[in-house]
Amino acid sequence: MTGSPLVSRRAVLAGAAGVTGVGVLAACGSPAGRLLTPSGTAVQATERARRHTGRTVTASLTPTAGRLDLGGVVVDTWSFGTLPGPTLRARAGDRLVVDLTNHLPAPTTVHWHGIALRNDMDGVPDMTQPPIAPGAAFRYDFTVPDPGTYFFHPHVGVQLDRGLYGTLVVDDPAEPGAYDHEWVVVLDDWVDGTGRTPDQVLASLRAGTSGSGMGGSGMGGMGGMGGMGGMGGMGDGSSSPLLGGAGDVDYPYYLVNGRVPASPVTLSGRPGQRVRVRLVNAGSDTAFRVALGGHRLTVTHADGFPVQPVAGDAVLLGQGERVDLLVTLGDGAFPLVASAEGKSGHGLAVVRTAGGSRPSAGTVPTELDGRVLTVADLGPLASVTLPGKRVDRSHDLLLGGSMRGYRWTINGRTFDEQQPLEVREGERVRLRMRNATMMFHPMHVHGHTFAVVDATGRPGVRKDTVVVRPMQTVLVDLDATNPGQWMTHCHNAYHGEAGMMTTLSYRE
Repeated sequence: MTGSPLVSRRAVLAGAAGVTGVGVLAACGSPAGRLLTPSGTAVQATERARRHTGRTVTASLTPTAGRLDLGGVVVDTWSFGTLPGPTLRARAGDRLVVDLTNHLPAPTTVHWHGIALRNDMDGVPDMTQPPIAPGAAFRYDFTVPDPGTYFFHPHVGVQLDRGLYGTLVVDDPAEPGAYDHEWVVVLDDWVDGTGRTPDQVLASLRAGTSGSGMGGSGMGGMGGMGGMGGMGGMGDGSSSPLLGGAGDVDYPYYLVNGRVPASPVTLSGRPGQRVRVRLVNAGSDTAFRVALGGHRLTVTHADGFPVQPVAGDAVLLGQGERVDLLVTLGDGAFPLVASAEGKSGHGLAVVRTAGGSRPSAGTVPTELDGRVLTVADLGPLASVTLPGKRVDRSHDLLLGGSMRGYRWTINGRTFDEQQPLEVREGERVRLRMRNATMMFHPMHVHGHTFAVVDATGRPGVRKDTVVVRPMQTVLVDLDATNPGQWMTHCHNAYHGEAGMMTTLSYRE
């Protein structure tokens, strides 16, 4: 099928029962017992125990192949009818029921990125559900337990790099608010329908042919930075002082809320108003550095969870990350710029509170070179700090790969060769992610939030996606309280599909 997965996830469930090695396992060895299956009694019991409001929110999604206007650039792509797709809204504890009918020419699914939901609703084909065939339907039915900014997208091949994504906002009735407006702002890198499809890009990367990539270098392709020369890319332009190798794909467009910079969306308000900006990086191969000309940004939430508010000039988001910002609006028309980190190009929206000329498509605010906030600047509020507890089980995740042959690995293995990261329900689990490549990897764990261990060794900011920079190690702790089989992978869509995926695997 078009955009088919790298390997059948069904093979993981069929074969994992016979797996005894689990990557590089420290602490207490491999747990005995059978797999906890995605729809088994443990999953059902956990779902029943979740806090419920008694409300049910319903929606429908119809992924379809068709033509979209990105603001003067017309493309043939796959989408949910608009770009971005719909924003779904619920309250923490609501039951969300979403009926999907597949009008695409290929199977698809929906993954609810960042939600600690029941395992059989997670949207990983052949791991948590069968892929939804063309013309078929599937009902997603689950409780949304935690407030925050989330999004949804397919987990089949590189379908994420089309137009198949939308936002899920989960409100907290107890949140004080203290803002006048709320804007949902979604960032994306765009190639589909511009003479290449994402599947063709992936095929070119695997073949090592020109025109597909920017030549970011993996460990096996270094030779200094030798991977940069052979991909028909952009040389030093694909390197970031903050992230190292900044991506593999040379995108012609970067979008803010589905529009190119020549025809940006306008976000309207009045001078002095406070705006909550829910910022989502839905890109497949690009981190974005975001700034609002003439303004300071205050980060209040990361990946849905509140943080100690911290102000800066710009914020850096890897693929799959989300932040909530508070901004006090000035008087005029201002550029909201999402610069493609380490690449050439940016996305643009206009924030307007008064008359005046619109910022030009090439506007680059000075704030992009100011204080850039990253995860290192964030700390959790006391209410969401992961309690101190002895680590019961540790796993090492060695992130490796090469542009030569385009093979990306965890612990030296692609997904079809994986040794799952086995855990038992109730354990405190530490994941030690060490990046042995010259590219950054935004690592995402399904079905859980984790605490990024800070410099003092204590659990810090709560997240579900964290950037691991070249030759650096990030430790994260999570509580194994959501049983099932959970994908753990690089959220660069091309790295994941080329093998940088494994499974956080619960056993009895």
